[in-house]
Amino acid sequence: MTTEQTVETRSFQTEVNQLLQLMIHSLYTNKEIFLRELISNASDACDRLRFSALTDEQLLENSNELSLHISFNEKDRTVSVRDNGIGMAKAEVIDNIGTIARSGTRQFLDSLSGDQSADTPLIGQFGVGFYSVFLVAEKVELLTRKAGQEPETGVRWTSDGSGEYTIENTTRVERGTEITLHLRKEDKEFSEGYRLRNIIGKYSDHISLPIKMLSSDEKRKEEWETVNKGAALWSRPKTEITEEEYKQFYTNISYDSEAPLVTLHNRVEGNLEYISLLFIPSKAPFDLWDREQRHGINLYVRRIFILDDAKYLMPSYLRFVRGVVDAADLPLNVSREFLQNNKNIDRIRTASVKKVLNELKRIAENDPDTYAQFWKEFGKVLKEGMVEDQENQKPLAKLLRFCTTHDDEETQTVSLADYVKRMPMKQKGIYFVTAESYAAASSSPHLEIFRKNNIEVLLLTDPVDEWLVTSLSNYEEKSLKSIAKGALDLDEFTSDDQKKAAEEKGKDLAGLVEKIKAVLGDRVKEVRVSHRLTDSPACLVADEHDLGGNLERILQAMGQDAPDAKPIMEINADHPLIKQLAPEHERLEEWSMVLFDQAALSEGARLSEPAAYVKRVNDLLARASLLTT
Repeated sequence: MTTEQTVETRSFQTEVNQLLQLMIHSLYTNKEIFLRELISNASDACDRLRFSALTDEQLLENSNELSLHISFNEKDRTVSVRDNGIGMAKAEVIDNIGTIARSGTRQFLDSLSGDQSADTPLIGQFGVGFYSVFLVAEKVELLTRKAGQEPETGVRWTSDGSGEYTIENTTRVERGTEITLHLRKEDKEFSEGYRLRNIIGKYSDHISLPIKMLSSDEKRKEEWETVNKGAALWSRPKTEITEEEYKQFYTNISYDSEAPLVTLHNRVEGNLEYISLLFIPSKAPFDLWDREQRHGINLYVRRIFILDDAKYLMPSYLRFVRGVVDAADLPLNVSREFLQNNKNIDRIRTASVKKVLNELKRIAENDPDTYAQFWKEFGKVLKEGMVEDQENQKPLAKLLRFCTTHDDEETQTVSLADYVKRMPMKQKGIYFVTAESYAAASSSPHLEIFRKNNIEVLLLTDPVDEWLVTSLSNYEEKSLKSIAKGALDLDEFTSDDQKKAAEEKGKDLAGLVEKIKAVLGDRVKEVRVSHRLTDSPACLVADEHDLGGNLERILQAMGQDAPDAKPIMEINADHPLIKQLAPEHERLEEWSMVLFDQAALSEGARLSEPAAYVKRVNDLLARASLLTT
């Protein structure tokens, strides 16, 4: 039976064409990376075949040995990478190479900064490393056949990277994929055997799949020999691994050009046997806030790749951790359903989390500068753990860092232990205020009485902080208290005379308070004399069990409905403006509205009627000007 060979010419997806041009002309300065990408893809193809064959042995086609062959021809300037893995059907070739829409090419292009060194690692993270072949090749030919299918279903794909490719059916006896690169003249070095061996040793020595090349020995030049060590790095003793080897392995799995901040290599033996090799990056990856990202921790069973869905091995708040876990006691045909309900996976996950947190604790205690670097990159994500991971709340709480009024610096450096250590003996709680920015938090009118009494306050400005304080109710038996919610209780810092004077002021202003409440109507739940203001005329606070204003605004920005809770307005009895007001003041309505709007603005809220506010202020200013002339 012969195959009808119909050659189709197709155009690359627009984004792919843009990507090709960027890669050829801009991004990669290290051209040798193309071989690493091809070897990695070939290894993955063999792993997928090995995995699929567990349930369908016919896919092996009576050939159990999986390997990768690299050949070259200096005269013709060609280099070929051939594997006998899973292969691709025609539709898969079109989908995986012609369009790659699912790989996020558009997002990739939008993420580029224009800085070569910064942009290069993004390629691998988006899974578009195949296109690095066009860094060195003027033409690329791909031959492939899906394992288990007839020879007549083979596919030939060719392109010069200029915007189009051709694809046709062909007869291919061997399963798997062969990619042949026709090199540019200036890149002919990559058709030299010693150069290719050097690249393999540098980037792919750990690949467990045998990488074979023709012998460099003249007497055995027709023999294929394995050129990689084939030992998974994580399976080797730590004493035999250099820092450079760890770094190179980390680069291979993360596509991060910088050395990792932390390396954790752990072998567990006993009832449960596994090896973990985990890395904490020095810099946050570009997709840190994509909670659905799958890459991170790769799961192996006895050195056979299973899946790269990190959520089974590391919680979401540690999604920046990269590495591998190789388990000896799991079946090779594990499913995601199996992983979700497997006690051994749970034990590995629990132990891995504790390992990471203990290492972070050690760094925080012994190397504050390094921990400060970590917190700058990953602190916001780690805070999510306070909400998600009740089991590890205590160790996580010790790792938290905040801004406070102690030093009034925007950098988050203060631990809860630091705060408690500085607390006066008579202070009962840990005080905090939340706001959308450091500037808003540090200038909040709610801080006034605390600054006057030298009471330290945590300045919480990350959106996750609103949920953090609901989960972390206390630290070392000290309860966390919002200074912008409920009636302020600072009895431990207030003398009897001060309490008596405050009561008298409250009685004196009872009529004014009542009248202001009548003016504001349903805008407020209550109006009362403040015990927290020293400089501002008024502020807004939330009732003890209501949502704070900042959390309400965050929920609204997320498109979520927030309970319609009314704020409480507090007025400063000692402020000159309040002293001039009385229940019968002719402009009390305007002043009440202005005070309310100013209090809202001071805590970062948006006015519902800004034009009306401006008009009231202008009218009051105009009247004051007339009185002085």
